[in-house]
Amino acid sequence: MNQNHGNRYLPEGSLLTTPENRLALSGVDAIRSAMAEGRILEAPAIRATADFDLQVDLGPHAQGVIPREESVFLYPGEHFKEIAVIGKVGKAVCFRIIGEEKGENGIPRFLLSRRAAQLEAKLEYLDCLEPGDIIDCRVTHSERYGAFCDVACGNFALLPIDCISVSRLPHPSERFHPGDVLRVAVKNRDSTGRLFITRRELCGTWAENAALFSPGQTVTGIVRSIEDYGVFIELTPNLAGLAEPCEDLTVGQTASVYIKSMIPEKAKVKLVIVDKHPGLSCTCPVPPFPIEQLTHIEEWHYSPAGCRKQVDTIFSAFR
Repeated sequence: MNQNHGNRYLPEGSLLTTPENRLALSGVDAIRSAMAEGRILEAPAIRATADFDLQVDLGPHAQGVIPREESVFLYPGEHFKEIAVIGKVGKAVCFRIIGEEKGENGIPRFLLSRRAAQLEAKLEYLDCLEPGDIIDCRVTHSERYGAFCDVACGNFALLPIDCISVSRLPHPSERFHPGDVLRVAVKNRDSTGRLFITRRELCGTWAENAALFSPGQTVTGIVRSIEDYGVFIELTPNLAGLAEPCEDLTVGQTASVYIKSMIPEKAKVKLVIVDKHPGLSCTCPVPPFPIEQLTHIEEWHYSPAGCRKQVDTIFSAFR
């Protein structure tokens, strides 16, 4: 993967306040130069018309509009959705400048294409990524089954809920919020070429997470699942323990737990609930391992050696 391409094709909102972007939109001549160079720029979308054209703020000396047909790149089988335009009002949008015409009061009116910027990012960057490549993305919204993330110029990838962490979650919003910037690994792509990404492989193995704790400690955790046989409590995104059933617990609340034992051969942690904190808002754990410098991961083995149940990811299997 070309890392320079990754630095060029960023999630929407990343370029808006950069000096280079501001300079390119500083006046009509600068905008024309950016058009000639085919540069990808960003500016705030300020209004959607009844015809779903998107008006973009290029400053006091120029007008900008993204026509409906240039508002979004569509994968094979996809259809235009009005929310693709309406949902961008008040937010930064990326675009290439594809034309100029005379606007109101003689002010130059530039025709912009978000679709062209997205297509370029797909062809020059996203299509070159391989399973195991580690990239940055920005969470845009979540559904029960996963989080949608902007991986380049408004191109989306899905982070399935079971790929967020080893610890089970009832909903991605338990971990992430719109606007959060994440490091993720490319997992695979569907028949249309859209990416699926994963996070759990960057949150450490069982042994790495377990090394942060020891039997006899009392720590706080988040209740993630309540079963008839016990309560699963998350200590880190990739480490949860099981406590005996307890009344008056709800999923998402915090609890103080005593670490009774850690069993590597079974990849298990046994806990005892010391106290529960109804109504106390929990803070989402973050991976305790430095992942900012990683650019690729070939394989990941979560379970300790000798553990009967193995949890692995071999990224080459998705190629």
